[in-house]
Amino acid sequence: MSDVLTTSLHYIIDWARSQSLWYINVGGGCCASEIFSSQGCRYDLERFGCLEQWVPEKADLLIVSSVVNEALGLEIKKIYDRMAEPKYVMSVGSCSNCGGAFGEDVSYSVKGGVDRFIPVDVFVSGCPPRPEAIMHGLIQLQEMIKNGIKSDS
Repeated sequence: MSDVLTTSLHYIIDWARSQSLWYINVGGGCCASEIFSSQGCRYDLERFGCLEQWVPEKADLLIVSSVVNEALGLEIKKIYDRMAEPKYVMSVGSCSNCGGAFGEDVSYSVKGGVDRFIPVDVFVSGCPPRPEAIMHGLIQLQEMIKNGIKSDS
């Protein structure tokens, strides 16, 4: 009887956690403007339970959407370390995924993707990705959380 109760309790907690993702957004440029578009009335990330936070201690999702150089990578790592457990990361756009048009072969300061500094759970491709792609990445992350999957890459 206690196994059923414990399993059901874990399922309810994971479901509730997946439906109330509070995120902090780090980024600039074209990918950040697409994230702002996905917050607007047409796409409305809040209907998925996503609220933007300005303090890392209150956020459980970090959305990275910019070119990642060494200095920004260290700052992103500091923000990630300040977030409470469990924490998740979504990398949005080609620049934060792999350096994009500003990759290591073009610029000496770009260090590739954000996954070199912190573990990433969901990668959203595109340059810039459409708000629908960002919402799809968010839905994929919610499914991972519901199923108890955590990336350790």
